[in-house]
This record gives sequence, structure tokens and C-alpha cells, in this order.
Amino acid sequence: MSSILAIARKDLRLLFRDRAGFFWVLGWPFLMALFFGSIIGGSDETSPMKVALVDEDRTDYSRAFGAELRKSSALEILEAPRDSATTLVRRGRLTGYIALRPGMGASLGFGGDSATIELGLDPSRRAEAGYLEGLVTQALVQSMQGSFGPDGTGRASLRERMAAVQTDTTITVERRDDLTSFYTNLDRFLGSLDTVTTSGTGSATGSDATRALGPNLEITAVTGQGDGPRSAFEVTFPSAMMWALIGVCMSFAISIVQERLTGTYLRLRLAPISKAQILAGKGLAAFLAALGATVLLLAFGSLVLGVRIASVPKLAAAVLACAFCFVGLMMLISTLGRTHQAVAGAGWALLLVQSMTGGGMIPLIAMPPWMQAVSHFSLVKWGVLSVEGAIWRGFSWNEMLIPVSILLAVGGIAFLIGARALHRSDT
Repeated sequence: MSSILAIARKDLRLLFRDRAGFFWVLGWPFLMALFFGSIIGGSDETSPMKVALVDEDRTDYSRAFGAELRKSSALEILEAPRDSATTLVRRGRLTGYIALRPGMGASLGFGGDSATIELGLDPSRRAEAGYLEGLVTQALVQSMQGSFGPDGTGRASLRERMAAVQTDTTITVERRDDLTSFYTNLDRFLGSLDTVTTSGTGSATGSDATRALGPNLEITAVTGQGDGPRSAFEVTFPSAMMWALIGVCMSFAISIVQERLTGTYLRLRLAPISKAQILAGKGLAAFLAALGATVLLLAFGSLVLGVRIASVPKLAAAVLACAFCFVGLMMLISTLGRTHQAVAGAGWALLLVQSMTGGGMIPLIAMPPWMQAVSHFSLVKWGVLSVEGAIWRGFSWNEMLIPVSILLAVGGIAFLIGARALHRSDT
């Protein structure tokens, strides 16, 4: 029994002496408890959906409709022109946009069958799309009820149309009588709705009637190809590629530690080759492994699961940038400790946080606002965005430039820092 206690006491002392290992045993779980507690605490109130309002009508009615939208606590409204709104939705910064087309205020439902309210939606956010359509319909009903109230612009427009029919000499007497009768009966019907709504009964009928009079809704998928992802696999495979890169990164980072502990790296340093050649060889091996893993995933997704590739050159640029970035992270992570436990703990902690904050584990839409802002610092987010841009978002080369440049810059800086730290550890 004493020997067992002695061995246990020895192992505990070794754990306490290894500061890095002890941190991952106690310190890291404590930080994770605070991290997830912040997420759960921040999710008590649902984050409002960010949408753009494109008012191309510029009438009293369109402004009243916009005011109704702003009353909803579920929406965060940003006014923007159509091209800017489309770009923000395509890049994933907005859930969608609401465009009020010209003639919306003048027609008030009498201007034909053409849609006057356009909803531009990110097709990868199908759950929010239905919710947004419901919020727009609700605001439409309320603005229509206000417009066709006793003092609303809709009733005034209706009476103007009645007067215009009486003086219109281009229509027949029979047609004039029919229109006059229709507008007169409609005005009386709307007046009766005012009385019913005021008395607190028949609200559903009033809502249905005013909704029928109002502008139509047209749903538009905001992607370069115009039809969005055809399946969930086109949304999930970019995240799967990031997990493959994370696995490659950690495998090669631990292999560097293994070579340093077993003396293989020292023997390479004593060989007639330069240090730059050693680092370049290790980086090349990790780069080729990363490319192989991502290409195999893409081939499987394309051939078996029907994942489309909208632009092969842009996808190649995205994959090369992602692989280069994670090779740089591999070199940096390999210097974060002197033991397998320290490097594995530090590396997985860093990369798991990158994945969680970048949408690899928790959807960005489910995160509190402060965490969505933190996601800009996640390389996983930029990797997913670059691959999605080439697969189904239809990014232009200018739109691809931002995520690709960030990945290349961070990968290069991380590789240089890791190489310098590895050199210092040998001296």
C-alpha cells in the first residue's frame, strides 16, 4: 500500500511541477466554465436579426412601414442602398434586406399584381427567413390598418381614385359605374372595419382584409448564382474542411515536439542541411497533407453528395489560403510547450476556441452580440466564408480578397513567429 501511495504522490508532484500541464487540468476547465456561462447568460434575450431596409419608394407610406419595422425588438434595421444591402447579405453580415420598390406608396394594393416589397434572404439561414417574412407581414398589416384608417393616406388615396374615375373620359359609362360602385363599397367596408377593430372584435378579419389590399411579397435568394445552396451539405462541408485542417495542424505540431524529445530534430540540425530547409520541409509536408485532406472531402462531397463548385479558381485560392494559414498555426503551436501534454492542451484549446467563435460548433446566429463581434478574430470563420464564397455564395474576386488575404497574412506571421521561437529554444 505504501508503494502505491508513493507512486501516486510522485505523479501528483510531477503534475504540479509541469505548470503548463497543470493549467490544462484546472485552469482551462475554469475558463471554459466562464466562457459557456457567458454564452448561456447572453442567450436569455434573443439577439435581433440584422436586416437592411432599402426604401426606393420614399413616400409617407413607405416611411410609415419602416417605422413599424423599427418597433419590433426582433429586428435591427440598417438603411442602405440596394447594392450595399445585397453585398452585406452575400457576405453573411446581414440576415437579409427588405426593399420597398417604387410605387409602393402610390398603389396601396391597387397598382396591379407586381411585387412591391422584395425580401432578399441569405439562403443558408432558412429558419430566420420564415421568421423575417412573418415580421414583415406583421408590419405590413399594421401599416395598412393605419393607412386605411379614418385619417390615413390610404383612405385619401381611395377617394382620389373615386374622383378621378368620375372625370375620366377614356372609360365607358358602364365601366365608370362599376368602378364607382366598387370604390364606394370598399370605402364603406373599411369604415366598418374601423368600428369592428375599435370594439375589440373581428381583428383577424381586419388583418386579413388589409393584408389582401397591401403590396405583395417577393422572396429573392441573395447569391451570385441566384439559387443558393441546394442541400445542407453545401453549408456544412466548409466547416468539415476546417476540422480537417485543425486535425492536420495538431498532428504535425505534436510530431515536432516528438522529434525534439526523441532527438530526431537535433540529428537533423547536425546534418549538412540548413535550419531553413528543415522548417521548409516540415511546412511543405503539413501543407500537402492539408491540401490532400480538403481535396478528398471536396471530391466526396461533389461526387457523392452533390455539392456544387461554382468557381474552381476561387475555390483553389480559398483552399490554398486555408492550408497555408493552418500550416503557420502548426509551427506556432509546436512552440507553446516542451511536452506532448502542454502542446496538445494549448493547441486544442486555441483551435477549439477558434472553431466555437467562428461558427464551427455554435451557429453565429445563436451567439450573443458580443460573441458575434469576437468571431471576426476567428480564422475558422474566414476559412468557412472563403470556401462558401467559392462553392455557392458566388463571391466576386474583390469579395474573396478579404478572407483570403486575412488567412495568408495570419499564416505567414504565425509561421515566422513559430520558427523564431523554435530557433531560440535550440540556443
